[in-house]
Amino acid sequence: MATVTTWTGWEATALRKALRMSVTDFAEHLGAARRTVAKWSSRGRDVQLRAEMQAALDTVLARASVEVRERFEDLRAVGTGGALAASPYAQAVSGAGQVVDTCGHGDLGQDGDLQRREFLLGATVSGAAAIPSVARLLDVLLSAGHHAITPAVPRSVRHLGSDIAAAKCDYQACRYDSVLDRLVTLLPALAAAKSQASGDEQVRLDRLGTDLYHVVGSVLLKLGDPAMALVAAERSTRCGLDSADPVAIGISSRIMTHSLMSNGHVHQAVRLAQAGAEALGQATRLASPGSVAVYGALLLRGAIAAARAEDRVAAATMLDEAARAATRLGHDGNDRWTGFGPNNVLQHRVNVALAFGDAGTAIAFARQVRMDKIALAERKAALLTDVARAYTQWGRHGQGLSALRSAYGVAPEEIRSRPAVHRLVADLAALSRGHVRANVADFANTVGIHL
Repeated sequence: MATVTTWTGWEATALRKALRMSVTDFAEHLGAARRTVAKWSSRGRDVQLRAEMQAALDTVLARASVEVRERFEDLRAVGTGGALAASPYAQAVSGAGQVVDTCGHGDLGQDGDLQRREFLLGATVSGAAAIPSVARLLDVLLSAGHHAITPAVPRSVRHLGSDIAAAKCDYQACRYDSVLDRLVTLLPALAAAKSQASGDEQVRLDRLGTDLYHVVGSVLLKLGDPAMALVAAERSTRCGLDSADPVAIGISSRIMTHSLMSNGHVHQAVRLAQAGAEALGQATRLASPGSVAVYGALLLRGAIAAARAEDRVAAATMLDEAARAATRLGHDGNDRWTGFGPNNVLQHRVNVALAFGDAGTAIAFARQVRMDKIALAERKAALLTDVARAYTQWGRHGQGLSALRSAYGVAPEEIRSRPAVHRLVADLAALSRGHVRANVADFANTVGIHL
């Protein structure tokens, strides 16, 4: 019979998953606080349980069926999240969790969320949180519980999946107002569904939660609120780990890498992307298009973080490995909402070159990108914005303005909503002269950017 010498959060979470229990159900089963069980899941081997909990878990394991004990042993053999819980990845996730706790001045769990809400909403009220639709999202994200505005009848897993897919589509089409409206209702809907789910349905909801919080983090990054995006990324990570799905964990690693980087934690972001990609490759053998796409997209995000850290070797290594993954995938698509493919790798080469200040190299890569192969408005607008940045760095201000106008034609909300684009327009206005400067001012006025 399976035995445990010393219970840590890792073994406790493996037992919970073997029993097919949610965090809430497992906490009630043991007579523990929910936040305590959530901490076991998020901290893994870093948490050694108290003596009374050790004894309680010994009893639960001893009374478990043969099937549960076999599942428990399988989970212990590969980690609570499959091969992705191997040491390098676990350390990277643990480091990322510590960064979130530091930014939020609190522990994981509901009490920590309340502290984060007080700290982070106060810190960002003059920025993105001053926008009413963003403020509503933040209120739902970090309120004492999403249930305060929970629908009377929880949505089914199928309907939630469809609605989250619609939010993803809106995000990739740069319809950010629509995304914000959807998220305000989807977060409490997911919470309501998870409160009543168990077993396989709980796992499916955790996978959906990984995607949903990925969208939340992505749109907050777009709108200039990296601190709150980091909180959303931590939620995505929690859902990914709870799902024990290697691809879902890879998806959550991608938004966590982006959020860490955007908050200035570039070295942690690089380590997380490297460890996450390696673990995803080991766990899945990249046997499906989705796993290849998430693997490649995670490497690309890591390459950008490496460039921000001024690590040319790491950036080049990850770009080249992503290129090999794109060749293996063999097409430019949108598997698992990544937009990954050979063209996508070229786009990221543009961004990495810009991060190193190599404007000419960035333009050279941009000229190799096939615009007709970019189906997603968000990706196309991002490339055109990078081209505008490159021309601005290069001193070709008229061409920079032309690229911005093209980006606005593709995705008006991308230009109107993003603080980073506003700063770029301000730079163009300050650096250009004569008729170009007048045209920049006219463009700014047209799109609603105040110089």
